[in-house]
Order: sequence, then C-alpha cells, then structure tokens
Amino acid sequence: MTTHRTAYSYPLSRRGLLLCCFLLLASSLGLAAGFTLEQVMSSPFPSNLVAAKHKPRIAWVFDARGERNVWVADAPDFAARQVTAYHGDDGQAIGGLQLSPDGKTLVYARGAELNGGGHVANPGSALKEPKQQVWALDLDKSGAHPRLLGDMNCPEEDCANIQISADGKSAVWAGKDALWIAPLAAPSAPDSAKGVAQKLHELQGESSDPRWSPEGRQVAFTLGRKGHSFIAVMDVGADQAARSVRYLSPSVDLDQMPRWSPDGRQLAFVRAEGRENRRPIIPVTPQPWAIWVADAASGSAKEIWHSGTTEESSLPASEEASFDFADGGRILFSSEHSGHNHLYSVSIIGGDTPTLLTPGDFDVEDVMLTEEGQRLLYTSNQFSTDPRDQDRRHIWSVNLNGDGPARPPLQLTRGEGMEWTPVEVQKEIVCLGSTATTAAMPYHVTALGREAVAAQAIPADFPSAELVTPQQVIFKSAGGYTIHGQIFVPRDRNRLGSAPGPALIFTHGGPSRQMMLGFHYMYYYHNAYAENQYLASRGYVVLSVNYRLGVMYGRAFRRAPNSGWRGAAEYNDVLAGAKYLQSLPIVDKKRIGLWGGSYGGYLTALGLARNSDIFAAGVDFHGVHDWSVFLPRWENLATAAPDAREANKLAYESSPVASIATWKSPVLLIHGDDDRNVGFNQTEDLAQRLRHQKVPFEQLIFPDDIHDFLLWKNWVHAYKATGEFFDRNLK
Repeated sequence: MTTHRTAYSYPLSRRGLLLCCFLLLASSLGLAAGFTLEQVMSSPFPSNLVAAKHKPRIAWVFDARGERNVWVADAPDFAARQVTAYHGDDGQAIGGLQLSPDGKTLVYARGAELNGGGHVANPGSALKEPKQQVWALDLDKSGAHPRLLGDMNCPEEDCANIQISADGKSAVWAGKDALWIAPLAAPSAPDSAKGVAQKLHELQGESSDPRWSPEGRQVAFTLGRKGHSFIAVMDVGADQAARSVRYLSPSVDLDQMPRWSPDGRQLAFVRAEGRENRRPIIPVTPQPWAIWVADAASGSAKEIWHSGTTEESSLPASEEASFDFADGGRILFSSEHSGHNHLYSVSIIGGDTPTLLTPGDFDVEDVMLTEEGQRLLYTSNQFSTDPRDQDRRHIWSVNLNGDGPARPPLQLTRGEGMEWTPVEVQKEIVCLGSTATTAAMPYHVTALGREAVAAQAIPADFPSAELVTPQQVIFKSAGGYTIHGQIFVPRDRNRLGSAPGPALIFTHGGPSRQMMLGFHYMYYYHNAYAENQYLASRGYVVLSVNYRLGVMYGRAFRRAPNSGWRGAAEYNDVLAGAKYLQSLPIVDKKRIGLWGGSYGGYLTALGLARNSDIFAAGVDFHGVHDWSVFLPRWENLATAAPDAREANKLAYESSPVASIATWKSPVLLIHGDDDRNVGFNQTEDLAQRLRHQKVPFEQLIFPDDIHDFLLWKNWVHAYKATGEFFDRNLK
C-alpha cells in the first residue's frame, strides 16, 4: 500500500469535508498572478565563487537577466562592487574564474565551449561567430579594462578550467587540443587580436585538469587517449625550446586527477581500469580504482590504496572535487563503499586503513580544503533535528588530525535556508546560499548566522513576499523505494469549500540531481524552481519528484537497477507521484500534467506515451526520446559488445518512442537546435512520429541556443509558453 508523509496536515475535526481545499484558481476567476515571470527570474544568479590566498578578497559571477559580470568584495565588511562592464543578454557565459594569490589580478573565460562540429555557441545568431577566450583584469589599477590573454575553445560542457601559478606570474588552461600558457603581467604592447598566450605542446590526445607545482615551474595534467590516459608533467619554466614532457608510471588504464604535494616532490593521482573490448553492456560493470603516489622527479609511482571490486566501490562521480593532498602526509578522497558518499584520509605511505571523516546517513557534496591543509569545509544533507534538511544543504567543518580518530564534524550553518560553495578568506567563511523565497546570493557566515553580500543587487520588485514555501513530502514507490518531493501549494487555495484544481509533476534532469526546499545552486534548476513558483501563482499544485537515480539519498538510490535505458524503472516514481497527487482533495484527478527538461523531458515524454490516461498534458524541454540512438556514443558498441543487439532492443523499449501508439495527450516541445547534450534530432524525430499518430503538439524552437539556454529571454519565453500551454489544456 502506498504511504506518504507531508509537512502540512489537514485538521482532524474536518475529516468529513474536503479538507484543506483551496480557492478557485486565480486564472479561472480572471485574476492575474501576483507577480510576473520576469520578476521571479530577475534576481542575479551567483556562481564561480573564489577567494584569493593571500588577500581578504572574494570574487564571483552574477548573471542578471542574461547580463553576466564579475563582482568582488573585500573582508572584513565585504562591500561588493562590479568590476566588469558587459552589457545585454548576449549569451556569452563567464566561467573558470580565478583570483591571483595576491588578489590583484582576476582571470576568467568568456564564451561557450565548442560543439561537436567545432563551433562556439552563437545563441544571438551573430553573423560573425563569437569565440571562447581567456581574459585578465587588474583589480587595483584605476580605470583598468579586461585584456585578452588568448583563445580557449575547450571541447565539452563546463570545461573552462584556468589555473594560476603560486607566484601569480602565469595562467595555464586546457583548450581545444592542448594546454596554453600566458603571463599575467600586462605587456607593454599587447596584441589585441591574439592575446599573449602560447601553445605548450602538440601531443596526441585531450589535455585536461592542469595543475601547477608549488614553485610554479611545472604543470601536471591528464592526457586522455580514448581507452587509456596518462599523467603528464611539463617543465614550463624552462626556455620554450628546452621544454619536455614526462609521464608518471604510464599504463593501459585511466590515470586522472593529478595533485601536487605541498613540497612539490610528489604527485598523487587516481588510476581506474581501462577499456575492455567485447564486454557485455547491459549488466552494470564495477569500476575499481586506486590511489597512486609518484615521485615528481623520476616519475616512478606506487599504489597506496585501492577500492573494492563491487559496484558499490566504484569510482564516485564526486571524487574529483575531494581528491587532494592534506596536511600531515595524508591524502583526502571520497568513496561510496559504505552506501553514502563520504570523505576519508589515508597516509601517503600506504598500508593503513583510511580514516572516515564524515560518518552518518547522508551524502557529502561540495568539498573545500582550507589553505593550511588542516581543515575541511564541506556541504551535506545531514540532519540532526530537522529531517527536512535531507532536502537542503548546510556547511560543516572537520579537522584533519593525522593517524588518530577523526574528530566529530562541526555544523557551521543551519536553519531553513541552504548554503553551498564554501570558501575561506582570511579565516572568514563565505558561501552562496538561498531560501525557499529568496534567490541565491553570496553570504558571509558569522557566529550569528549569515549576512548577505551584495544585497544591493537584489531587484526591488523581486517577489519574495508573494512566493510560497514548498513542503517536503515523502511517499513510497514500486520496489520499496522511498521518494522525496517538494509540493508547491498556491497561496490562496487554503480555504474550505473550493473545487479541486489542476496539478503538475516536475521532474529534474541529470539524472544525478536533487531538487530542494529552496532556490537551487545550479542555474538551470534555479530557473526551474522559479518556474514552479510561477506555476503555483497561476493556481497549479506542483509536485517536484526526486526520482531514483538522483543524488543525496545514497548510492543504492542513485544507481538503482533496471533504470534509464536498461528498463526505465525510475518512471515508477513519477507514477507514484501522480498517485500521491490523486490522493489529495485539492487536486482534480483528470487535470494532472507534467513537465521537465533533459532527463526530466525524457520522463515527461515517457509519461505521456505510456499514461495519457493519467497525464492530460505535458511540456518536454529537450528530452531524450530514443535511448538506442545514444548507445553507440555512450557504451562503446563499436567494441563489439556480445549483447549489442539485446541492448539496442532494451534501450528502444525503455524510450518514449516505443509507446507512441498509446500517446494521446497534447505536448509542447521546446528545444535549442545547437544542443550539445541531447541532440536536436531527438525532437525532430519525435515530432514526426507524433504527426503520424495525429497527437496534438506545439513546438518552440530556439535557433543556435544550447541545452542550458544561454539567453535569459529564451528561458522567459519558454517558461511563459509552458504556463500558457497548461492553461489551454488543463484549465
């Protein structure tokens, strides 16, 4: 029997009535929503928060209605100021933000990464294609303007990674096919067209994750070569003609994540098993991994720790963020072998049992090692008294004390807000954060709580007072899974005697994501949260479902069997959400719709295809519609997997297109045709199938925009169209 728990309850004395019913829908009465979509999406979204090592200065990027600029603030008062002057919703992303150790120079990449055809995103359809370039700005020079260091043009999403040397003299980054280096000092006569960057090598393979040695003369990086990869080290301090590269204990496996020891004599890296041809792809294969430590001079290396061989011991997706040298000759890493993502430390000598640093029934996400290497800051969904914190983030601290037992972590933030991306600046902690009704902003964490940094950037008409506080709901799904969700109840629907109204299910993308009880830490889902608030203001009950495959509920939940192209078992959680909504007297069972983007678009299309009897309408943002198209790219079918035929059949049957014959409900299809995550042909193909099936559909296509729309106006257009589509089909 399906059970559910919610943080709001109906009065026991009213059980014979339609308990906790709501007012008639505002739109049904001809009333306008209390706020506009533009207002709830107007607050600038902060990202890329960084701190200088030797100066009390922080920097971050604000995206205000598509206008992206860098801001800085100095301790102790953290008075914020904008330091770049880019204007307009031009679709040019800013990423890879870094401050020089002395805090005087800012570097960043501007522009989107390359797509498969080698083109930078051009969402504004400019007749001359923009570039992704690296820029520097001298913060302490009056009237200084950004100066070009060189082109980046890196080849995949979120690949902008710029590293500044410890002496602050040089920056290095991975571009399209190599590493590039540039001096940070302003040249006397810079080439405004090409910048000052030099290409460091022409080695075969894909260069990534560059890391400076402590003395600033060497760079270690990962060199990927399809089925294997090397850790390469290059002496960049030498004369250009004398530079050479050496590899650390090269193997047939996947070496990655080079990290220097504080004294520069050693390098730690992760080694995972390489590719095996003719391996069956339907069974999920474990990925054992190990930590190796190399002598930086000779390149010789040895294994100091290795994982188990079970699927639970596989290399966690979050390992890159937490892997580093800590104080006292220990290496920090994360592992999910206990069932949750936790932090551990192990001696570089090897042979000992790793020390568990974060025990408990929760998952760790952001990790930041403080400058002295003796303390960790991390975020998690751990809770002590409020179980709703499972669907929030707070900051914790733990001391690293060598070989002894780990001290209990200390909670640094708490309450109904959320915090993420902690950084330390001169012993002070700054983070990004939000609440259920206030959008994300930078915060200074104090003993009394947290204080907003750059509060002046919040628009005066941002409708905090008119937003609803979503409530945590928990219900059961097929297979015994416990599903968390957040329900948005319209503010004016709490009176008795009103008729049941329409409802919507929202499913996030990823699928390794989690929607929370507040504005999200990712731009895509920060926008989606705002849209759910907007839909609630229009009279819809909205249930955001954290289906299996999402993060923060343990590895067994995130890696649930028979899911995705292997059987779509997670769709049961969408159905369980629909049954939960149907159980509420405030919901009209015949007027339930669903919407989502990317993986959420896949689940939206799957719901309409399989259960048009339950879902009366849907909005599908750039969803996956035919898994079998992705298998050659994702699962290396070219290596002649013995179950390739069976895998293709299973992938197709797990797709919305396999159930097109039972698709009856109308749908709005939304997609940018330069999508680098989910090919535009997924929507092209589905539209033709819907035509042949005579299923009513509408389409909203954004030429030249990508998966995570780069133009703010496209988000607004898409979300307005979503509300209007549901109004036409559910009201």
